[in-house]
Amino acid sequence: MTLIQSIIIAIVEGITEFLPISSTGHMIITERLLMLPKDDVFVKLFTVAIQLGAILSVVVLYWRKFFDFSKWQFYLKLIVAVIPALAIGFLLSDKIDELLESPTTVAITLLAGGFILLFIDKVFDKQAIDKDRNITYTKSFIIGLWQCIAMIPGVSRSAASIIGGMQQGLTRRLAAEFSFFLAVPTMAAATGYKLLKTFKENPAVLQDKQNLVMLAVGNVVAFVVALLAIKFFISFLQRYGFKLFGWYRIIVGAALLALIFFGYLK
Repeated sequence: MTLIQSIIIAIVEGITEFLPISSTGHMIITERLLMLPKDDVFVKLFTVAIQLGAILSVVVLYWRKFFDFSKWQFYLKLIVAVIPALAIGFLLSDKIDELLESPTTVAITLLAGGFILLFIDKVFDKQAIDKDRNITYTKSFIIGLWQCIAMIPGVSRSAASIIGGMQQGLTRRLAAEFSFFLAVPTMAAATGYKLLKTFKENPAVLQDKQNLVMLAVGNVVAFVVALLAIKFFISFLQRYGFKLFGWYRIIVGAALLALIFFGYLK
């Protein structure tokens, strides 16, 4: 991977992380289009670690709420919600790595998820919970279970957790915000675990100065781009819902399957 390639992937990550279209899926496809080797250890690490930069934009945009320690119960709810991802991510780490090599998996899940998003607004159209203090620990845990579906590349962590929130009665705005906050401990843990695993199994990858520079630059670029994407998404979601994102996923998923079928994308 070159520095230019890492910046391109970081831009894709920053744009897509908070949209219900799967940032991981888009990065995998971008990496294949850039002809990067699918089984390269650093590429797999970069695909996971780069998401932390985008996630940290949540801390900056919502810093008053994020660092309001008087609302300690909200932090406990985030901890409860992140437990399923920690457990399943640890148990299925190797299987998840295998899925990161598969554009076909991304194409299928993008397509299937698109059809779900076309109708999700009508399925959950009577949400009443609009304050985070009304999110119970049980609801937090269930939303955390929904988030785990996104361990399949192409599903979208944002979409899964927002839909999970709406299924539990949260308004679209609150479900999106809770999803943003939940992303911070989730991706911090995923990045930390991936870095530790890589250091133990392939220490040379993290001893390469060029790799460290690409990780640093990529995270900074993803952070800046994600700052703009969050504001756009909240406003768009409140006005128009998920349907447009559904059509986007269907079109991209179908196009990817066609490219794979005709041999243009391996």
